[in-house]
Amino acid sequence: MKRTSAPRALLLAAAIGVASQCQGAQPGQTNTAASSNPASDLFGNPVIAKGKGFEIKRNEFDDEVIRAKSQVAARGQPLTPEQSALLERQILDQLIQVQLLSAKATDADKATGKAAAEKKFAEAKAKLGSDEALTRQLKVMGATEADVLNKWGEALTAEAVLKRELKVEITDADAKKYYDENPSRFEQPEMVRASHILLSTRDPKTGTELSEVQKAEKKKEMEGLLKRARAGEDFAKLAQEYSEDPGSKDKGGEYKFPRGQMVPEFEAAAFALKTNEVSDIVTTQFGYHIIKLSEKIPAHKIEFAKACSDIKDGLSQQAMQKQFPTYMANLKKEAGVEVLDEKLKPLEAAESSSGLPPGHPPVQPASKAK
Repeated sequence: MKRTSAPRALLLAAAIGVASQCQGAQPGQTNTAASSNPASDLFGNPVIAKGKGFEIKRNEFDDEVIRAKSQVAARGQPLTPEQSALLERQILDQLIQVQLLSAKATDADKATGKAAAEKKFAEAKAKLGSDEALTRQLKVMGATEADVLNKWGEALTAEAVLKRELKVEITDADAKKYYDENPSRFEQPEMVRASHILLSTRDPKTGTELSEVQKAEKKKEMEGLLKRARAGEDFAKLAQEYSEDPGSKDKGGEYKFPRGQMVPEFEAAAFALKTNEVSDIVTTQFGYHIIKLSEKIPAHKIEFAKACSDIKDGLSQQAMQKQFPTYMANLKKEAGVEVLDEKLKPLEAAESSSGLPPGHPPVQPASKAK
């Protein structure tokens, strides 16, 4: 089963848990978030929400809104005015959640959260493939490494508080029961691990098709790269230097995928290759590719030992989701939480976001293991 419906590390990197996938910026969309809001500086920094022992001020809120909206824009997902207003309410609600849960955190909770954040950051860095890719991702987020570790630490400390407060304990036996009762969810389809070099036939800023003359130039360049790859040059280095796929170039162009995930022309070529074979030039809607197959992975069932941790995590989050709304409502009542900005007062239908503290996308334990 997948741990969650979106990579937790990148969701946490959004600082306030925007509930959508974050796979990195598109070409030409690398605007960073501002460190503060000039309008807030000009007109003061009023308290917009408060409760027993805490206040949330306008500047703090505005910084999170700017950061979150910058990431949504970088993924090419425009927000309607209604979605923007809902997002702002959710951000404020999650800032309140952090304050309330942080107040209950023990030293042990904080240590757990810090260690988990450092582990997640290391995993995210490894997935991105290089320090340069990490730097670009942080730029898109408008954050530093310290910012991200701090925000992830807050979110994962909140998780530790919830597990302790809500007495959520998932045992190996619980996980094994789920594994045995849902065998199809742990079937791994046939996959390939392949690398590619892409020369795009679209303008990186506008997304429009290049002219036929420009396409011909790209294809000629790709023919030269194909000769070099087949002559034995390091394919990963060629991808890092020449590929125009921002999602894979820093990893030497590598992807691991089953059938049905890539565009048909790319998939057919990749699955037809032999190990270490380099394809002819493959044309797709994205441009010209050459592909090198590294490994074919036969279909198999994920072993329980490998799935156990993910199962326990998913079941734990599911258990917290069920109890979270009532628990948080009681905390807010006890703390006398007030939202002072009329535009940010919660709507009945919008008050709850993910049902878990910042950093948690919805849990989907029915999805297949990876």
